[in-house]
Amino acid sequence: MTNPAIHQAGDRSLLIDVGDRSASTFADDLRHGQWASRLEAVVPTSSSVLVSARFARDLLDLEADVSALLEEDLLANQQDVQGRTVTIHVVYDGPDLAFVAQQCGLTVERVVQEHTGTQHQVGFFGFAPGFAYIDGLSPRLHLPRRESPRTDIPAGSVAIAANQSVVYPGSTPGGWHLIGRTTTKLWDLREEPPAKLSAGDKIIFKSVEGTP
Repeated sequence: MTNPAIHQAGDRSLLIDVGDRSASTFADDLRHGQWASRLEAVVPTSSSVLVSARFARDLLDLEADVSALLEEDLLANQQDVQGRTVTIHVVYDGPDLAFVAQQCGLTVERVVQEHTGTQHQVGFFGFAPGFAYIDGLSPRLHLPRRESPRTDIPAGSVAIAANQSVVYPGSTPGGWHLIGRTTTKLWDLREEPPAKLSAGDKIIFKSVEGTP
């Protein structure tokens, strides 16, 4: 078990190592809790949350509230804030699908079943605009990233590595294992907001034939 910890990050911010809790869930509780009016920003990562107060004078009070939340495990008693559920239709024909199956000791069909049959959730964003790191990958599909990253991965590529999945929002380099593709656009500057997903969203990957 990993214990949570709070670190000061400047005169208005705290970096909270959430321990064994979900960083995205903890961030949602902070955004919607009784102390939300004191916050300027709440940014979750895979295992921590950066919280910035509106005013430096509020930092001590905010730290006390967060500390109490962590120590007393009040998350379960706060309002249950649920993210949206977003279904992403995937054609599972990626160039690494057979390799993933071989490395995991599974059939291709079983890889698809493992990927579509698990609850996924957006943990945090990084690397590129709209690039969501999606938690919840089946332990049977855990693999390290490719030894040789690709220089150009098409937008809409669905990929896995370690304990996460991603859907490439644009054409970028990358070292994840490509298992499928989707036409779902995760980043579109013509939309408001341009990012289709938000931290905490539940993701359902659904297998389809042909063009998704």
